[in-house]
Amino acid sequence: MAQVYPSGTGPAPAVRRRVRGPVRALLAMLLTAVVVGGAVPYMSGGGRSYLSYLVLAEQEDAAGAARAGAESRAAGGQVVQEYPQIGAVLAYATGAFADRVRARPGIAAVGATRTAPVVGPPRALDGAGDFAGGTDRGGRSSADRRETADRQESSTVMVPDPVERDAWNLTMVGASGARTGDASAQQNGPAGPTPGALRKVLVAVLDSGVDDTHPDLRAAVDPKASASCADGRPDARTGAWRPDPGVGESGHGTHVAGIVGAARDGHGVTGVAPGVRIAAVRLLGPLGQYYAENIVCGMLWAADHGAKAINNSYFADPWKYNCPEDRDQAALIAAVGRAAAYAQRKGAVVVASAGNDGQDLGAARSDERSPNDRVSGPAQSRYLGTECIRLPGELPGVVTVTAVNRDGQPSSYTNYGRGRVSLAAPGGDPDAGPQGAIVSDWPGGQYAALAGTSMAAAHVTGAVAVAAVLHPDYDSGRLAALLATSAAGCPPGPYACGDRPYFGAGMLVLPR
Repeated sequence: MAQVYPSGTGPAPAVRRRVRGPVRALLAMLLTAVVVGGAVPYMSGGGRSYLSYLVLAEQEDAAGAARAGAESRAAGGQVVQEYPQIGAVLAYATGAFADRVRARPGIAAVGATRTAPVVGPPRALDGAGDFAGGTDRGGRSSADRRETADRQESSTVMVPDPVERDAWNLTMVGASGARTGDASAQQNGPAGPTPGALRKVLVAVLDSGVDDTHPDLRAAVDPKASASCADGRPDARTGAWRPDPGVGESGHGTHVAGIVGAARDGHGVTGVAPGVRIAAVRLLGPLGQYYAENIVCGMLWAADHGAKAINNSYFADPWKYNCPEDRDQAALIAAVGRAAAYAQRKGAVVVASAGNDGQDLGAARSDERSPNDRVSGPAQSRYLGTECIRLPGELPGVVTVTAVNRDGQPSSYTNYGRGRVSLAAPGGDPDAGPQGAIVSDWPGGQYAALAGTSMAAAHVTGAVAVAAVLHPDYDSGRLAALLATSAAGCPPGPYACGDRPYFGAGMLVLPR
C-alpha cells in the first residue's frame, strides 16, 4: 500500500534518477505556446482548468468505447479520442467529472491521467485520430532533420562517428557483424538473418521520436507505420514522429532506434537487427511527459500496423509507480494493461526497460518524485507496497529488461526483482566513459554514448526481430519464450543468478 510522508521524513530514499529542473516548470506554465515538431497547443477553456481522463467501459470493444464516450459527454466531458480496440475513450473535463462517470452503468474505471490542469483539450488536427492512417502524405524532406534517467539515461556524451568499431554490446549478445575478440563475447554460431530478411519484420519504438533523416536510420524508419501519439491521438502527418528539439530528452528515441536497427554500412553504428523496419511512434508530449493516453495510443497504433515487437524505454507519467488502491491510478493500470494485452494478442512482444532507480521491484520501496507534472512545490514522498507497479514494465506478459555493464555484471543503477524481470542485456556504465556506455545514433546525424535500461531493452527488441525472421509462424508468447530459452547463464560473482533477481531467464543471446 502506498503511504505518503511529508518531504524529508519516512524511509530513506532509493537512488533518485531523473532530475526535473526549472525548465520543466517553465514548459508547464507556457501551456499555450506553439512548439515545433508536431506538438499541439491546448484550446482555450474559457478560463476553466481541465484534466484529461481515461474512461474505460466494462465491454472491451467498439461498443464499449461508444458507451464510454456517451457517458463522458453526458457528464460534461469533451471526448477527443476513442480507443475502440479496448473499449475506452480519452476525455477532458472540469469539476467532479470522474465521480459522475464512475456512477454510470457499464463503466469499469475512470482515471485522471495528469495532476496539473491545462486550459482546455488539445486543438483539432486534420487527420488526427485515425488508427488506420499512415499514408505518407508528402514524402520525406531532406531539410528536416532522463539525475541519471529513464529518458535521458545518463548525461549525454557526444562522440565522433564510431565507424561501427568496438561494438562490445553487439558482441555480448552474439549479433552478426559484431567485432570479435571482446572478453564478454558469446559464441553463438553463424551470422543471423540478412537485412533483406529482416526487412519483412516491423518493430515499433515508442519513445521521444526518431530522427529518420539520420544516415543510419533513413532506410529503417517506415513512414507509413510511423506516427505521433504525443497527445493521445494518432497523428500520421509526415514527420510527426520526429523528435521535438524544443522538448528535453528528445534525442532518446533516436538513440534507442539505432540500437534496434541502424544500418550496417561501414559508418556510424550497427543495430542488433540491421535491415528491420522501424515504426517510429512519438509519445513524448509538448510538456515532456509520457502520459497514459500517449502510451495507449502508441500501443494500439503499433499493434494495428503489424509490429512484432514494441519497445518501451520509459515509464508512465505522472506517477513513477501506479498503485491500484488509488482510483485514478487503478484506471491507468487497467487502460495501459488493456492496450498491452491487445498488442500481445495481435502478435507483438511488448518489451520494456526495468528502470534506473536501483530498486527491488519485488519489495517495498520509496518514490520521491511523483507526481512529476506539478508546476510548483516538492514531490510527495511515497512509501510503496509491492502492489504498486511501474507501467508498462510490470504488466502481465511484458518482457522487462535489466541492464549489465561491459563485464557482464548488473549495472549499479538497474532495477531488479525476483519474478519481476525477464532478461538482462547490455546497458552500460555511465561512469566508465564512452567505451563503457552504449554508443548509438543521435538527432542531426550525430552519435552519443548513454547508459541505462532503455538501451538494454532496445537490444531485446532487436532480438525479437531476429527471432521473428527465424520463426515467422510464432505468436508473441512463443517469441518471448524463445528468447528466454536462448538466454545465456549468468556470470560468476556476487550477482550470479541465484534466484535470478538481476537476470530473469538470463543474459540475452540472439537466437539462431
